Amino acid sequence: GDGASAPPIKKFFGNFPYPYMNGLLHLGHAFSLSKLEFAAAYHRLRGEAVLFPQGFHCTGMPIKACADKLKKELARYGDPPVFEEALPPIAAAQGNEDGGRVEEKDPTKFGGKKSKAAAKQGKGNTQWEILAKSGIPEAEISRFQDSQHWLEYFPPLAQRDMALMGCGIDWRRSFITTDANPYYDSFVRWQFNTLRRLGKVVKDKRNAIYSPLDGQPCADHDRATGEGVGPQEYVLIKMEALELPGKLAQLEGRGKVFLMAATLRPETMYGQTNAWVLPDGDYGAYQGLEGEIYVMSARAALNLSYQDKTPEWGKPECLVELKGHDLLGLALRSPLAQAHPKIHVLPMLTVSTTKGTGVVTSVPSDSADDFMALSDLKKKPKLREKFGIKDEWVLPFEVVPVLSIPGFGPTAAPKVCADLKIQSQNDRAKLDEAKRLTYLKGFTDGVMEAGAYAGRPVKEAKPLIRQDLLDGGEALLYSEPEKPVTSRSGDDCVVALTDQWYLVYGEGEWLETTKECLKGVNSFGMSEVTHAFEHTLDWMKQWACSRSFGLGTKLPWDPQYLIESLSDSTIYMAFYTVAHLLQGGDMYGRDRSAVDPAALTDAVWDHIFLGQPAPADCAVPRELLERAVKEFNFWYPWDLRVSGKDLIQNHLTFALYNHSAIWGPEMWPRGVRCNGHLLLNNEKMSKSTGNFKTLNQAIQEYSADAMRFALADAGDGIEDANFVHDTANTAILRLTKELEWMEESLGPKKGALRTGPTSSFPDRVFANAMNTAVRKAEKAYDNMMFREALKVGFFELQGARDTYRMACGAQGMHADLVARFIELQAKVLAPICPHTCEHIWGKLLQRPGLIVNSGWPEVGEPDFGLQEASRYLENLISQLRSQIAKKQAPPKKKPKGGAPPGPPPQVTGVQLETVGAFTGWRAAVLEALVKRFDASTGAFAGEKIEASVLEALKASPEGAALEAKALKQMAMPFCKMMMGQALQHGAAALALTLPFDEGATIQENMDYMKASLKVASISVAPAPADCASACPGAPRVSLLTAEAPAAAAPSPGAAAPAAKKGAGQGARKGKGAGGHASAAAVSGLDEAATGWMLRGAVSSAAASAPVCFREGGATVSGLGAVARLLVKKHCPAMYPSGPRGALVDEVADWVSTSLVPAVVKARGGDSEPLLSALAQFEKSVSGVASQVAGTMAGHLLSAALHEAKGTSAAQDDLWASSFPKASSHL
Repeated sequence: GDGASAPPIKKFFGNFPYPYMNGLLHLGHAFSLSKLEFAAAYHRLRGEAVLFPQGFHCTGMPIKACADKLKKELARYGDPPVFEEALPPIAAAQGNEDGGRVEEKDPTKFGGKKSKAAAKQGKGNTQWEILAKSGIPEAEISRFQDSQHWLEYFPPLAQRDMALMGCGIDWRRSFITTDANPYYDSFVRWQFNTLRRLGKVVKDKRNAIYSPLDGQPCADHDRATGEGVGPQEYVLIKMEALELPGKLAQLEGRGKVFLMAATLRPETMYGQTNAWVLPDGDYGAYQGLEGEIYVMSARAALNLSYQDKTPEWGKPECLVELKGHDLLGLALRSPLAQAHPKIHVLPMLTVSTTKGTGVVTSVPSDSADDFMALSDLKKKPKLREKFGIKDEWVLPFEVVPVLSIPGFGPTAAPKVCADLKIQSQNDRAKLDEAKRLTYLKGFTDGVMEAGAYAGRPVKEAKPLIRQDLLDGGEALLYSEPEKPVTSRSGDDCVVALTDQWYLVYGEGEWLETTKECLKGVNSFGMSEVTHAFEHTLDWMKQWACSRSFGLGTKLPWDPQYLIESLSDSTIYMAFYTVAHLLQGGDMYGRDRSAVDPAALTDAVWDHIFLGQPAPADCAVPRELLERAVKEFNFWYPWDLRVSGKDLIQNHLTFALYNHSAIWGPEMWPRGVRCNGHLLLNNEKMSKSTGNFKTLNQAIQEYSADAMRFALADAGDGIEDANFVHDTANTAILRLTKELEWMEESLGPKKGALRTGPTSSFPDRVFANAMNTAVRKAEKAYDNMMFREALKVGFFELQGARDTYRMACGAQGMHADLVARFIELQAKVLAPICPHTCEHIWGKLLQRPGLIVNSGWPEVGEPDFGLQEASRYLENLISQLRSQIAKKQAPPKKKPKGGAPPGPPPQVTGVQLETVGAFTGWRAAVLEALVKRFDASTGAFAGEKIEASVLEALKASPEGAALEAKALKQMAMPFCKMMMGQALQHGAAALALTLPFDEGATIQENMDYMKASLKVASISVAPAPADCASACPGAPRVSLLTAEAPAAAAPSPGAAAPAAKKGAGQGARKGKGAGGHASAAAVSGLDEAATGWMLRGAVSSAAASAPVCFREGGATVSGLGAVARLLVKKHCPAMYPSGPRGALVDEVADWVSTSLVPAVVKARGGDSEPLLSALAQFEKSVSGVASQVAGTMAGHLLSAALHEAKGTSAAQDDLWASSFPKASSHL
């Protein structure tokens, strides 16, 4: 809606980074987008005014580069192209250092990874192939040679797919960037005029990542690889050649020759003993400034030439090509090497020519690599002989102390090598550990031992020594990319000193203001996000904001330049608030009927966004201007920005900087929610491997709601999430079956539901469970934890419904509670599955309007006591069932000699004795916990809570009598359990009495317990005062038994009956001799658990879908495994070792091998295999309990056939009646 006309209600403004329009949207976009969509729908459901706009990004190099690449392909290969040979692939990101001996990375600098563009593109794809794989007809591909065609083609498709996803976007406010949209172009020009007026934009010569092919700086969004990589500055130490032997003789008389070694630690140069080169490495002698000649790698020379350090900018002149072998033994004079006025060039096989210059200084006092390499040359004459190294070049050179490190002394490298027992320069792992122990510590804690600054801390001396070297002409500054960077045009980038416009990020006052801005940003409990912002603010410096090539808005005061793509996308959220008023709903800004773009002067924008007076000569209609001001002031600032975590290092931090410069705190951003990347089925998405889905493909395959369901389930944290195909597939079945149940409950089955008061224990528990689920879902939505919202608002809510259905038994569920459940389920799930929930709301519940506007459900405060009573009852029944099964189980072994034992006793009744309050040591534990629990925060105050409880317990009369170890073993499990209860439920969980009446709960549910346990009687009474075997929640149990009639002894000489094999896999451990469980085990079979197992398998088979089940975050498949997991989940006491577990195993195997294949065939019209499978089941247990088997098989057959035929009218009745009827015959 329009903020200008909205009532004074709470507003929510959320936005998502406008996607780049060089292709179709994919599931990765959808994952981040879903976070905003779920949040917007939730806030809309709460009755808030919600603004969710969406624009499309076209600025920068990518579109232009793709269009030009296609143009070259068609010129070379024809139209349509015939690729006789593959075009050179875009260079892939190289790894970190290749294991070579290079100067260490500055630990304070931020490192980037492979860019998203490279990750998505795959290796070796031509632009034609990329477009063809996107579904573009081949006849149309040639039109994409024109970059403007991309702007026309992809934005409408992105809008289509977002609409199909069900996003509640206000499309009137949509726009594209660049000067193709004159309204947005005017807005960006105002932004940069404002920043320049504030002194935030300056022109200067600075180092920047630069594309030689494009002839301009290469920002993050212009890169195929190396996103986030910046320049790394080194000091080049000029080591003068004292002689010019061999190939170097060609340089005689042409100027001084220097080997240029790159270092980050100039303060260590006092300890030089030699220089290192790679013997087989490629080097060159290049013309430097003032007649000097520099020896280095070609890559380093190219970088240096772009930094005004060679005669011609960007064109290094190689005078002599050299190999590392040509330099070995060369005598050098190196600055600061006072202990060794002449040093020599020596071989090191781990030098890298892709980092630094390929020439490395050697300081064996400080570097373990240098120390071990020099030691190897000293100790191994054959190694010296191999490379032609003379003894006098190596043996006289000893370690020179340079700086002292606490714990390692003045010669850290020899000390750490001895400590770690490093034997040679090939002990890579140990050398890396040595570096880890000493490198950073040398800078932070070291003290200079040599030179003019001896006695001063290294961190103070380093910049002074660096400046002395530069001032004395003994060193140069040199920069190169921290890691390899490839532009979208395909060339390797360098660092260039460019004269252009910069945003002065990192400037003192602006930085401090932005840090204040960050303090007000809600990261939704993700401390990692806040820390990432803080880290980025610490390292981010001036940013080159102008380009000379690509698409975008021209700098208003210097139109030879374009504003680059990360700089025109920092405050565009403000443009959303007024875009619909200016553009007339046309994303391209072609509708000029409302206002002429030329009328939008800086003064007009100042009036709208900064509250300045309207210009006297304003050509914008007054009414429109007033609406624009109201819209901006109503919606701004934004409440939520959803983004991938990779944008913290550029776009998101830029946004904070720009907002803090242009507006005051009242308009600063309020919230940022970041997420990780999206995996597809636990693998990275990649077009080249085929593990890739566009948003449209996912919607067509799964439906919008099932896709959204899987996106919500994919993950909530900042780590990479995972979209699982099976989750989306299963969601289709889950949602469909739930709709069927709702239709039946509100239609044909409504008359079978109970009416009257909702006062029974199951009624009250179910109503309370619904209240609890709604409150938990509300908290999850508030914190943007959508997986948790799905868990509690769908799975837990449905679990409560299913438990209620079982607890009600023959009397049935209450109609009012069923209707309440359907309404709550629809509302709580509406933000995630809106299409399904709107159908429920309008078609099934026949409510007016849209569910998304109906308001968040109002529920009562959850009753903790009732919740605990329900949990207590289910746990008690489970424990009693286990005890009864153990009591009735036959002995595992026959006694030695004598007559065989008689049948085990049959449990007929249960006596329970309860205790009203915790006493003794338990009471002492609770009283100690109460003292440390802060009810206002819902947490325990201070640290070492358990230790303080243990101390309080020792001081109590009960604890004083026990040894400390025994006391800890006894009390700590109870202490931890109660702490967990308190953190979840508050201080009430620490009371000395239960939050419900234990005896009354048992009394009220006596019939349910007797039916569940299959006993004739249950009694409950208070336990004696001296009862030590009971406590609140754990009554003392006595089982009443009746001896079973003795089995008739076999006549002498009679053969034992032959063991039968049934539908499973024959006799095995845990079964009776007959291959199937005994009658006692059958009588203990839990019908509800078996029902879950059989129905889940049969239903999935009927739908021809694989059975899948989530357990501990993993998806388990396979019918037998799923059947067992279902039993474990819904009735864990069913699955111990022994007869019960054996029976579950058999039924699971039978489901897997016999029943499910039969159902699949029955779905095709052949019911004979199903009849046979069920008859086999009946026959296999006929000797144990034929009536049970017969009844069970009959009802299973009916229900399975209904499933197989796809009809569901009587399905629930059949399943509900099968097992109770069977068990009644027992």
